[in-house]
Amino acid sequence: MFEVATQTYASKREHYEDLCAQARGILADEPNLIANAANFAALVFNSLPDLSWAGFYLFDGEELVVGPFQGKPACVRIAIGRGVCGTAAQSRQTQLVRDVHEFEGHIACDAASNSEIVVPLVKADGSLLGVWDVDSPLVARFDDEDRAGMEALCAVFMQAVNG
Repeated sequence: MFEVATQTYASKREHYEDLCAQARGILADEPNLIANAANFAALVFNSLPDLSWAGFYLFDGEELVVGPFQGKPACVRIAIGRGVCGTAAQSRQTQLVRDVHEFEGHIACDAASNSEIVVPLVKADGSLLGVWDVDSPLVARFDDEDRAGMEALCAVFMQAVNG
């Protein structure tokens, strides 16, 4: 059985490096997208402080549809270009939102969410798999170190998806 490591880290960078190593371990040799996404969401949600939601929205060819996640029930469908997730999917750029109430068109699935980071997930062939979405009840919970860490984690996930 895999167990999430609970440690104290000298830096946020070290914490993300350890999470990347743990993610490689839980994703190794498992080809199923849903199984990997579920374990990845659980790993991140239970390892990083001050999160209220962590999970996937998967692209079905038309819109983003909620996938495996940890947290409260979520919006089921999000149009490309709408909200933080739809913007990340459309632009193919990570969206780091320090205060969601200042993001025009923010979709409030959880009224307690105050900051958000969304990383687009692009397959090796350039097509959109979906987005990785993480919310926090704290304003300014995410910074550039979180952006780098989340992008590194998503690279580990996409490496497992791409084989």
